[in-house]
Amino acid sequence: MRFLALLLIMLAAPDLAFAEDAVFKVGVTTRDFIPAEPYDWRGAGTHVLRAVIWYPAAADAHEQPQWIGPRLVPFVSTGRAAPDAAPAAGPPRPLVLLSHGFGGLATDLAWLGAGLAAHGFIAVAVNHPGNNRSEDRTVDGYALKWLRAVDLSRVIDAMRTDRTFGDRIDPARIGAVGHSYGGYTVIAIAGGITDPERTQAFCRSPAADALCTSQPGATELRQKSVIRLTTDPDFRQRYSLGGQSYRDERVRAVFAMAPGPVPAFTPESLGAISIPVAIVAGSADEITPPASGAEALGKAIPDATLKLFPRAGHFVFFDTCTLVGRLVIGTVCRDPDGTDRDAVHAETIGLALDFFTASLR
Repeated sequence: MRFLALLLIMLAAPDLAFAEDAVFKVGVTTRDFIPAEPYDWRGAGTHVLRAVIWYPAAADAHEQPQWIGPRLVPFVSTGRAAPDAAPAAGPPRPLVLLSHGFGGLATDLAWLGAGLAAHGFIAVAVNHPGNNRSEDRTVDGYALKWLRAVDLSRVIDAMRTDRTFGDRIDPARIGAVGHSYGGYTVIAIAGGITDPERTQAFCRSPAADALCTSQPGATELRQKSVIRLTTDPDFRQRYSLGGQSYRDERVRAVFAMAPGPVPAFTPESLGAISIPVAIVAGSADEITPPASGAEALGKAIPDATLKLFPRAGHFVFFDTCTLVGRLVIGTVCRDPDGTDRDAVHAETIGLALDFFTASLR
């Protein structure tokens, strides 16, 4: 049995193309950031911003495979990194924030965090309160989605004063990347303003698509939020703040992967975004269809760039799953026929590196 488990791991280990041209070893560590109170925790039981940090490590760092799941038969590969390794020496480095999708985790984007770190960036991903799978998702965590941008702003604050990384960050070179709900998050921090009623109006219109029905968990939370709006004055007041701007001027460029829910943004605010924006998505995205998501965003934001990966689905931007993971986890581990997830990851890392290198000069 032990031999079979090890064999499965070896067969499933991803061949990450970026490792071949890596400039640095990759270090990884974690933090529990505690923002100043009062803070809107969105009904979450955990009152810290739990973060994972990938960074350029010293040359003698010992990288090792990183996995999620049982030790002998893990479900997901999160690449190679050296836990708590000493950071590499050098000048202050650019910081890139990573925002996971609906009900995800910081580690879902480990492939990208490690890829950026291998080329000189410090990358930090955070678990968004009330909307991550370390605990039950909440109505507040779903409905008050613009507060995810506040999470990213507080992470910038914390990283700037961190005992290890504070002096290693160039405050003039900060960017953000997000997948799915995280794609929405980075557009919000870039200046996109939410009208909470726009998504509901879209889903009642003839243009409604899979965005409105593809995730049963989201549909249930949407229905509960409608009820809360009629019965809970505090929730109604917090919900009304969605129309404010959550732009953080420290963020100078954003990279959105399979972004959603795009219909929530006001067209005027998207047209006023003035920082560089890059968008990537799968042409066969079954959760946030390109027509109402990535393509609509690309048309609305001045000078935004758009790359569609042929035949790729929504979860191609999730970490690479092992053979066991594809059997046990299912949907997020499976791609449409003809899609090579590792190849999409490698190309996306290259696009992100080129984009942030040019945008965060």
